[in-house]
Amino acid sequence: MLSGIKDILIIVNKGQLGQYKKIIPNGNNLGIKITYIEQSSPRGLPDAFILGKNFIGKNSVALILGDNFFYGHRITEKLLNAKSLNKNCTIFVYPVKNPSSFGVIEFEKNNKIKSIKEKPKKSISNFAITGFYLFDNNVIDFAKTLKPSTRNETEIISILKKYKNKKGLSVQHLGRGSAWLDTGTFENMNDASMFVKNIEQRQGFKIACLEEIALFNKWITKKNLMESIKFYGNCEYSKYLKKII
Repeated sequence: MLSGIKDILIIVNKGQLGQYKKIIPNGNNLGIKITYIEQSSPRGLPDAFILGKNFIGKNSVALILGDNFFYGHRITEKLLNAKSLNKNCTIFVYPVKNPSSFGVIEFEKNNKIKSIKEKPKKSISNFAITGFYLFDNNVIDFAKTLKPSTRNETEIISILKKYKNKKGLSVQHLGRGSAWLDTGTFENMNDASMFVKNIEQRQGFKIACLEEIALFNKWITKKNLMESIKFYGNCEYSKYLKKII
C-alpha cells in the first residue's frame, strides 16, 4: 500500500484460506482489492508467478514474503522510487552480519553487480537480498522454465540471475537507518513485536496502520474511518484512528 499498490494477491498454504479471510476480508474498507490463492504444497517462491499468472495478466508485479518486516525513515520514498525506475527487476539489499544465511549480492568497485549466490559458505559480500522484489511481466515466463533445486523447490535466485544476465537487474539499498526483520519463527516474531512496541510507545505513531495509509493515499474517506472505529469497538486501535480524524 505504501508503494501505491491496490490490487493484492495473497498466497496461503492449503487449509489456511478461511483463517486469512477472517482476519483480512476483501480490502473494501481500505480502498484496495484482495484476492486469495491456495498453494497445495511448497514449490518455491517462483511458483507465486505461475499460480498468480491470471492475476498478474500483462502487468508488472511486486512480490513480498509474508514473514519479512520492513521499517525505516524514507522507506516509502525508496519504494516509490524503485517502482518509477521501470526496470526489468529491482531488488532491495540490506547489510547483515551473517551473510551465509541469505541470498547475497556481490558488487564490483563501480557498484556494478558482480555475482549473486544463495547462502555462500565463504562470504563474498555482506549485502543480503531481502524479501521484496519488483518484476516486469517476463517473470512469469522465467518462472515456467525453472527446474527444482536440491531442496525440490524452484529458487528466486535463479530468476534474479536471468535478469542479471540480460542486464535488467537494479538494486536499491536499505541503509543503516532501516530495519529488516524476519518473523518466520516465534522467537523472530517476538523480536519484531518488541521492536514495534518500543517505536510506537516512544513516538505515538502506529507502524503499518492500514487505515491511516489508505486515508493518506486518498483511497478512503474519514467516513470509512468512522465505520472502522465502529467495527473495532472500544480499544486502543480505535482511539488511534480517532486521533487521525
